[in-house]
Amino acid sequence: MKQTFAERIVRQIHGTVLRNEPMARHTSLRVGGPADWFVAPADTDDLQGLLTLLAAYAVPFLVVGGGYNLLVRDGGFRGCVISLEKFDRLEREGESLVHAGAGTENAALARFCRDAGLTGLEFLVGIPGRLGGALAMNAGAGGGEITDALETLVTLKGRTVTELQREQLVFGYRFLQLDPGEIILGASFRLSQGIPEQIRGRMESLLQKRRETQQVGYPNAGSFFKNPVAGPAWRFIADAGMRGVRVGGAEVSSVHANFLVNRGGATADDFLALAAKVKNRVRESSGIELEEEVRVVGTDRE
Repeated sequence: MKQTFAERIVRQIHGTVLRNEPMARHTSLRVGGPADWFVAPADTDDLQGLLTLLAAYAVPFLVVGGGYNLLVRDGGFRGCVISLEKFDRLEREGESLVHAGAGTENAALARFCRDAGLTGLEFLVGIPGRLGGALAMNAGAGGGEITDALETLVTLKGRTVTELQREQLVFGYRFLQLDPGEIILGASFRLSQGIPEQIRGRMESLLQKRRETQQVGYPNAGSFFKNPVAGPAWRFIADAGMRGVRVGGAEVSSVHANFLVNRGGATADDFLALAAKVKNRVRESSGIELEEEVRVVGTDRE
């Protein structure tokens, strides 16, 4: 008898396999309908096996890290959400090279480098989420970007693991070019020698600044909109009088105007409606066209 997809995925995958899993449990905004399947592969072989299985049954997939910078619609995701949370290895090679898996928490990578006396990734301590997501959006803070220290990027295309040198990559502000279906597995960073106490001081300073300017107190996805060329997005949003504006349970933070927060009971539709209102008001008041930094995926509620 021919096995169904459900029978095969449970039998063949060694990592975590969940069915009809609410994505609100896996996103920092705490909204999102159910994914048909939510799978955290145990390792690269497990991931390759999963991709082969998904291709055989024509099941769409979405790769997530820590669920930051992500808005899943209320209807959920029709297909398989793949979490790389188990790809969290951290390893030092020689004096200045650090290898990190895509599932490594950004703050954990920053602390690992600090303890090793290596400088260059301190800003990651204040960026929530995991490395794969930070790489995919070329995350940055304080004038630095994660690609500044990047030496090699390891990705999976189909069943082929590829190692790409920094000079082979195309990237820019909050952007890294990947082929359709290409999955980041990890990266290597070439860092500089530093003094742990000084590195610690810089990290504490960055965290303190974040607490003062971005401690919004409610679930959020970080900066909701990209900064336009004309200046920081929060300034245009604040100037448009949008601080504190609410749609349902979603609100423009009064602490940081580029943070849309879940005040309790918010839905994805609330956030989408609020984002549309912000964009319209900013367009009317300043002529600036804001673009979402948050990735919006999934289907609407029926």
